[in-house]
Amino acid sequence: MYEQFLGQGYDRNSLLIKMQQIMSPKRFEHVLGVEQAAIQLAERYGYDTEKAGLAGLLHDYAKELPDEEFLRLIDKYQLDPELKKWGNNIWHGMVGIYKIQEDLGVTDQEILHSIEIHTVGSSQMGTLDKIVYVADYIERNRHFPLVEKARVLAQQNLDRAVAYETVHTMEHLAHKARSIFPQTLETYNTFCQYFQDKS
Repeated sequence: MYEQFLGQGYDRNSLLIKMQQIMSPKRFEHVLGVEQAAIQLAERYGYDTEKAGLAGLLHDYAKELPDEEFLRLIDKYQLDPELKKWGNNIWHGMVGIYKIQEDLGVTDQEILHSIEIHTVGSSQMGTLDKIVYVADYIERNRHFPLVEKARVLAQQNLDRAVAYETVHTMEHLAHKARSIFPQTLETYNTFCQYFQDKS
């Protein structure tokens, strides 16, 4: 499983062994949960379950890298220097895809793009982008007050699920007076029209 998208002789089993070596047990359980949720959403919305499963499994591949490694990758791949002003929550997707390509030989652009934007979204999200974005929020290990409503919405309409997650992420960041990544604002402006709990 996943061999067609992985280089260097990897399959799902050898990939899991590698991931266990670079992740905390809690992070590893989370990525397994996102893999499962992404597969279920792909089945629900008629998308390739293998691509969705691999994207879900790999979405946090770089999450526990040291900051110095992200900064090195930004320089190596001549990415926008403005990225250096942010931190792991942005870097592990937007910069982490370069680590995934280096380590695992993944070249499928849909998979890479869904991982790249899984924390910030985009104004133009394809089906796989939405699946990974939502699966990360609703996977089985998540326990917070909004998650059950998010899980229901995810089975009804992906755009509404993206909207729900984005609105509440924006609320959370604003409540803590944290900077909001510009692309997250673009996601909000695009998808807030689908949010149906307006009062």
